[in-house]
Amino acid sequence: MSFLVPFYSLFLFLSFICTNSAPFLLFQAFNWESWKREAGWYNALSNSVAELASAGVTHVWLPPPTHSVSPQGYMPGRLYDLNSSSYGNQFDLKRLIKAFHQSGIKCIADIVINHRCAEKKDGRGIWCIFEGGTNDDRLDWGPHFICRDDEQYSDGTGNPDSGAPYEPAPDIDHINPTVQRELSDWMNWLKNDIGFDGWRLDFARGYSPQITKLYMENTVPDFAVGEVWNNLSYGQEDSHRNELADWVRNAGGIVTAFDFTTKGILQQAVLDELWRLKDSNGNPPGMIGILPQNAVTFIDNHDTGSTQNKWPFPSNKIMQGYTYILTHPGIPSIFYDHFFQWGLKEEILKLIAIRRRNGIVPTSRVHMLASDPDLYVAMIDEKIIMKIGSRYDVGNLCSSRL
Repeated sequence: MSFLVPFYSLFLFLSFICTNSAPFLLFQAFNWESWKREAGWYNALSNSVAELASAGVTHVWLPPPTHSVSPQGYMPGRLYDLNSSSYGNQFDLKRLIKAFHQSGIKCIADIVINHRCAEKKDGRGIWCIFEGGTNDDRLDWGPHFICRDDEQYSDGTGNPDSGAPYEPAPDIDHINPTVQRELSDWMNWLKNDIGFDGWRLDFARGYSPQITKLYMENTVPDFAVGEVWNNLSYGQEDSHRNELADWVRNAGGIVTAFDFTTKGILQQAVLDELWRLKDSNGNPPGMIGILPQNAVTFIDNHDTGSTQNKWPFPSNKIMQGYTYILTHPGIPSIFYDHFFQWGLKEEILKLIAIRRRNGIVPTSRVHMLASDPDLYVAMIDEKIIMKIGSRYDVGNLCSSRL
């Protein structure tokens, strides 16, 4: 059964203590097709700033801002060139960031630094000569700056790859001190000159978490979240979430990670398998059950949903998903499509209001009252009781707590 509005009055309004503490709320402000907006995505998004601020969004995740071989921005080349982005030019971007800042919202840049597309070929006829996008030699690199085991592009003189390989484009050698210094300088330019407050690290498993720690220390973002997307096998949930937690710890413990474990379990659980939402210790089974303050929960993004649909949440269960992440620990993230295109805005806003009014935070405590195939009921911080699932009758589970 899909989420129904009456559930709010029956369960989510069972509020015992109300506070004014404002929770952290991330909003992904684009999808896979946003680059196609004729007037420019930055200009179009500026019309939504006030509405997102009113909704309680604290941080907005913007698309990759640089020149890119692919229009979506994930095959970057000239990193200092923000005027060749399919989303708009540098002036429009700075104006958008300023508007968000004036409304109290911080801006997160989608940072794609694992790989990079070359500007031209070298003497071997290989695409491996990079141009930074400036009049000087910043980020002007050659094949020596490519991981030696990326044999398609490297000349064999770089360091070994410290993370997972990436086939479509040259894998950058992040062990190289020049790479570390120049990328740190570029990220600080994005922060200090363009106005970004933090980072979403694309394909963060492509380089070691120790490299992420270095960039965190060199740039000191207000907030950062890494995309560490590994395959999830049901029955191996503990090892999957431990990989995420280990990545965070090895990256210094300040950076957060998208909680792919919670997404994978939750989208299976809403198919009348809600027993999955309780681990062997009676806690949430995803990363939010072991390191909630570093876990960013989400339902879908530009990869898993949108027009790519690589790992989509069941479309008729979206609101059950948001009911879970917006009442539970972790840092919830809302996807543009669900808020603006799916007709779910009002229901999502009700859930955000409940989270804010009751001071639900990333480290809130969960007490599960039921975790059956067709029924999940939980009390959070002894302030609210939430319920999802196809079973209407919950017996005395809630009345006994009032």
